[in-house]
Amino acid sequence: MEFLHETQSVWQRLQQEKRPIVLYGMGDGADKILHVFAEKNIQASAVFASDEFVRGHTFAGFRVQKLSEVVEQYGEDIVIVLSFASQRPELLARFDELNARFALVAPDVPVAGGGLFDLDYLNQHRQELERVYDWLADDISRKVFANVLNFKISGKIAYLRGCATDKHEIFEQVLRPRPNEHFADLGAYNGDTIRELLHYTGGQYASITALEPDRRNFRKLSQYAAEQLGDHVQLVQAGGWSEDTVLTFAARAGRNSALAQKGIETPMRALDRVLDGAPCTLLKLDVEGAEHQALLGAQNTIRTYRPRINLACYHRNADLFDLPTLVKELCPDYRLYLRHHPYVPAWDVNLYATV
Repeated sequence: MEFLHETQSVWQRLQQEKRPIVLYGMGDGADKILHVFAEKNIQASAVFASDEFVRGHTFAGFRVQKLSEVVEQYGEDIVIVLSFASQRPELLARFDELNARFALVAPDVPVAGGGLFDLDYLNQHRQELERVYDWLADDISRKVFANVLNFKISGKIAYLRGCATDKHEIFEQVLRPRPNEHFADLGAYNGDTIRELLHYTGGQYASITALEPDRRNFRKLSQYAAEQLGDHVQLVQAGGWSEDTVLTFAARAGRNSALAQKGIETPMRALDRVLDGAPCTLLKLDVEGAEHQALLGAQNTIRTYRPRINLACYHRNADLFDLPTLVKELCPDYRLYLRHHPYVPAWDVNLYATV
């Protein structure tokens, strides 16, 4: 892969660091990073948060400080490890400022599943990754693919900041929603993607089928549908899966609700069963790591109607090669596009497929 410029993983770099390593952020991402630190004998010196979140509390045994306190203690020759995700413009600007002032990295840890996307993992799957790269339909897609891989290896956020595009581009140039869409939304959250769709169709649609498993999200979705949508809307409180079943679900009332070992027993539905042969012209899947299974559950719909697809492609390490391969297996005629919408780390990397 000629486009792969990084030859040292972010973890190797941190293992060799002599400067103080400080984490920016708390929560699940920081927990995952500290777990890798423990495995690789990487020592963190401090944890800081944005000033408005510093209240004298602790995280993972560290007193949570302001950046100014960390700089007062260690000076500016430190390595900042970004340990949370954000798409908020003000935080992305803050990340850019920190990246210009300090040595900053954002180690890649998967949203779902285990393992690390490091050089060993990349080399194990080099053939599959090269095949996907060759499938991509335009230069933007190939740049996104290259930059995301280089980011995953290095943790350098400049790769992500250099390939991010606004969603308007992909909607207007590739998906091109029409007033007569039969839209299926798997992982509908509160209806945000439905709102996006209707923005481009002048509020018109032929039918909407939306699946959302989280109880509180589903309540917001139902309220939106009752207030803003008309007829031919089917809302299903279930997750997208390969078959109709019941699985354990971690209900977090947000975008990142996902399957888990402990949680709420939740219905899961195959889209083929939900639609029961009804048409689908535009299909979105953002199901927090269950995309492979959800695609299998929609395979008859995909093969029959060949809907344009908007598919989250960032939750699991294998997503960048596994999901495009499955889409191609289901419909070899699909043209594949990859986009990264503004987010750090490499979240909101989406695969778009059209015929």
